[in-house]
Amino acid sequence: GGTGMGKPLIVCVSVSHANTAKVAREIGRVLHADVIEPELVDTATLADREIVGFGSGIYGATAHPRLRGFIAHLPRVRGTPAFVFTTSGFGRSQSRPWQPSLEDMLGDKGYDVIGCFNCRGFDTWLPFRLVGGINAGHPDEADLADARDFADRLAGRLVRHRAVR
Repeated sequence: GGTGMGKPLIVCVSVSHANTAKVAREIGRVLHADVIEPELVDTATLADREIVGFGSGIYGATAHPRLRGFIAHLPRVRGTPAFVFTTSGFGRSQSRPWQPSLEDMLGDKGYDVIGCFNCRGFDTWLPFRLVGGINAGHPDEADLADARDFADRLAGRLVRHRAVR
């Protein structure tokens, strides 16, 4: 964008059914973001990104340990915009009471979390595995359209965010 800011980046852990990767791709397309796994991120460049997204499936009521561990070890930034997105069998993100949410973890690192998105994903985590999983077929077209709408709103917030910096 000529502002000297790095291209948007989405850090994504998608393990079981590639649900989260599908959502990441849709958001990434709207924001023109690179989508990569945490192990491949050059963390030194994060502060310069226009926005950084952090996405994960929800496993046993919390984000994937690979993403949580990645965030825990990030260098501090100053107000870099960020967003969080999750896919879960319950259709909403839940955090365990003894664990900080991803938003809190990112806030502690100096990120300005300007959006959160969750959609249902096919979930075969126990006990759902016993009944063949729940939400088969999710994220579906409607979920992905919601993800694109979320990304559009994020893009609008970014414009305002740049204006106040």
